Amino acid sequence: MKVIIAGGGTGGHIFPAIAIANALKEQQANVEILFVGAKGKMEMEKVPQAGYKIVGLDIAGFNRSSLIKNIGLPFKLIKSFLQVKNIFKRFRPDAVIGVGGYSSFPVLRYAQAKGIHTFIHESNSFAGKSNILLGKKASRIFTGTDGMEKFFPANKIMVTGNPVRSVIARSAITKQEGVDFFGLSSHKKTVLVVGGSLGAKSINETIDKHLDELLNAGLQVIWQTGKPYAATAIARVKDKQGVWANDFITDMQLAYAAADIIVARAGAMTVAEICVVKKPALFVPYPYAAEDHQTANANALVEKGAAIMVKDNEAMQNAVPLLIELAGNNMKQDVMKTALASLAIVDADKKIAKEVLTVTVT
Repeated sequence: MKVIIAGGGTGGHIFPAIAIANALKEQQANVEILFVGAKGKMEMEKVPQAGYKIVGLDIAGFNRSSLIKNIGLPFKLIKSFLQVKNIFKRFRPDAVIGVGGYSSFPVLRYAQAKGIHTFIHESNSFAGKSNILLGKKASRIFTGTDGMEKFFPANKIMVTGNPVRSVIARSAITKQEGVDFFGLSSHKKTVLVVGGSLGAKSINETIDKHLDELLNAGLQVIWQTGKPYAATAIARVKDKQGVWANDFITDMQLAYAAADIIVARAGAMTVAEICVVKKPALFVPYPYAAEDHQTANANALVEKGAAIMVKDNEAMQNAVPLLIELAGNNMKQDVMKTALASLAIVDADKKIAKEVLTVTVT
């Protein structure tokens, strides 16, 4: 059996895709998997690191900030369909899974035109436009949350939750091993700062400005900055004890093990991982996400006492005082951990893989 997994652009698309690929391999060892992504995007690096082949398309998304940059889009889309046609001719897939990101559209659209089984994973509570279009002819649509009938045909929806990487979901790494990896102390509370795989400007600037306050409060910091802010952050922490900074954390299971509290955006996959690792979180939702879905994601946890939230434009003023207060309140942290445990889903990848295999074989 041959399966194409298409999409990417951010870790929120790539890492669930890899989790699904691993689950497919576990359930059917001889399945052959090919990833298709966009040239120049992070999937071209992360997928091979996970041991899978990937082919890149010459495609770009719609640029909302500069309309002039969209002039070449129709030509890129036509070129990507021709590339997809050649990929299908060589690989001959039995099924195609789309995980989001603009590179998934031409792949799934072509598969549907050829009558090949297509599957969509929609992680967010508000579906993307491409997925809504593709959902009409999909064999199954896997969703991270319920209530998605307003976007997709109800008879095609399967609520699975969002796939969390097995190295995180099944991690047995101790806090000691985690802090040792980052060169930190096991006697201090650790704050893990992650602005998503590409970084978050407001979170980075807040940590930069208030870093000394965090350290003076007896906390230590693991800071994933994203590439745009990496040089600034690395210079900022030079010669400082109790802080680690870099553009990307490859071994997130070690960072989660080391962490006592997490500061993060509220993308669907980040939220899913935080529930699984059961670490109290302060969310700073990205305010320009479609339909403000990150705020909805964060609110779902806040309402259950599983997290706290600060608006993006209030982060500079309020995030660090709230962090320091939370770090000093062990009872509140315990309440959050219990609430997070009730929301954790650890087998979404297995459910998706099983359904893909069942539908495709029958």
